[in-house]
Amino acid sequence: MCISTVTEDDFAPVRESMEYDVVIVGGGPAGLSAAIRLKQLAADKGVELGVCVLEKGSEIGAHILSGAVMDPRALGELIPDWKEAGAPLNVPVTEDRFLFLSETGAKAVPNWALPNNFKNHGNYVISLANVTRWLGARAEALGVEIFPGFAAAEILYNEDGSVKGVATGNMGVGKDGEPTGNFQLGMELRAKYTLFCEGARGHLGRQLNERFELDKDSNPQVYGIGIKELWEIDPAKHQSGLVIHTAGWPLDSQTYGGSYLYHTDNNQVMVGFVVGLGYTNPYLSPFEEFQRYKTHPEIRKFLEGGKRISYGARAITAGGLTSLPKLTFPGGALVGDNAGFLNASRIKGSHAAIKTGMLAAEAAFDAVQEGRQHDELTAYPEAFRKSWLYEELYKARNFKQWMSKGLYLGTLMVGIEQKLLGGRVPWTLRHQHRDHEMLKPAAQCESIEYPKPDGKLTFDRLSSVFISNTNHEENQPVHLTLKDASVPVGINLERYAGPEARFCPAAVYEFVKDEHDEDRLQINAQNCLHCKTCDIKDPTQNIVWVAPEGGGGPNYPNM
Repeated sequence: MCISTVTEDDFAPVRESMEYDVVIVGGGPAGLSAAIRLKQLAADKGVELGVCVLEKGSEIGAHILSGAVMDPRALGELIPDWKEAGAPLNVPVTEDRFLFLSETGAKAVPNWALPNNFKNHGNYVISLANVTRWLGARAEALGVEIFPGFAAAEILYNEDGSVKGVATGNMGVGKDGEPTGNFQLGMELRAKYTLFCEGARGHLGRQLNERFELDKDSNPQVYGIGIKELWEIDPAKHQSGLVIHTAGWPLDSQTYGGSYLYHTDNNQVMVGFVVGLGYTNPYLSPFEEFQRYKTHPEIRKFLEGGKRISYGARAITAGGLTSLPKLTFPGGALVGDNAGFLNASRIKGSHAAIKTGMLAAEAAFDAVQEGRQHDELTAYPEAFRKSWLYEELYKARNFKQWMSKGLYLGTLMVGIEQKLLGGRVPWTLRHQHRDHEMLKPAAQCESIEYPKPDGKLTFDRLSSVFISNTNHEENQPVHLTLKDASVPVGINLERYAGPEARFCPAAVYEFVKDEHDEDRLQINAQNCLHCKTCDIKDPTQNIVWVAPEGGGGPNYPNM
């Protein structure tokens, strides 16, 4: 690694540059696994390799949120002695339950009838944030340079159009866009190859997709929003390793979604709700549906008398194999959930993130050793197609497509494909529409009246955001940008009843009256959980999420 002072032209501000072999954007399981694998290969070959990881969160793990039940297969390939090395996979799954909920009742699926994708023998209930922190410590011990609190805000390109790295955002810029007394220029991080591991709907990944038309030959990507709370419950109700999934109420049969309730250690449970962002009714609120879900007798019985500890939300990719974009472009690659490797049928993505991080790292390492730079890492997608992960995703390739056709038909067909035929079917279904295209005009839909929170089992958004430890420097430009400021009122409010006020799980978007008693959209950017739902679901695609000042956002403990 070397440092130099650069300027793009005679009038541009001067900013420093750091040179690496590989720059990794995102300190989640994909990025850290790639970094670890690169350093392992370098050590095996006895060569030096400069590797750095940029993480926009205040620390590694701060922005990591997942269910999560983890399949340790990929971790075992990356770090074979993970158990002896103290990886925080401490709660093996002891029992699986799957329930179909009606408003007051529940019907359990017999274990013998469960497809393998809902069986978790050999898996672990984990805090993915804590696993990520552990991976970060392993990476640093191997010599990886990790920069938490620095958001990659800009992609750098060579004259031939290939990616040459990224630049961090400027610090100390005021709301008016002018430098404050704390102004600090961003830094360029240049590399032979740059791996983008930002998670679902990464803002740089989105730019790369548009520039290189990475998804022109794939199905539209589709997403869900996952909303999660961590509870401490009565020890008498706790069963370490119990994994419960549900489908059905409170969602109607045509709206894709479901829930999980995972019993971890220390008398704690992780309770979460996923709603597919292809829903059609603009009055639907995923946050409020989650609150309703907790009032079901089968869920309430675990939580009553307990205490809510933490809250968070994050978008997840759900399109599966047929929605994967082209993974590579000159100078870099998309890795993990930034590409969409999550297996929605298993409700798991961390094992895929780790595996693709390893595959991308191996391709990048070989290219650097061959003296190449800024070309396409074609060995990465080729290795993926030969891997067990491809086989796993191929078997599940129709899951989201079937479930988008309704709960009953979807359940029947997934059961046939996964349970009876083991995923070996001659047909492949296709997604036809992007999530933002799916909302119907409000005039065609019934409004939904949600009950008021009781403050014990159900809560409002603001009290929830408070326990997510979310914080942003207030004097900075709003990072939830609008292409056209007239659209939220003129189109979204007029036609769709202002869905941004409901699809956001953090009360960022609020329609208020101005001094002339006219509607305007107020953006409370300081509440943002970085879930990316607005960037995905806005029906006019007028909202564009960009990186705020590094270190801002949630700080999830044990999530």
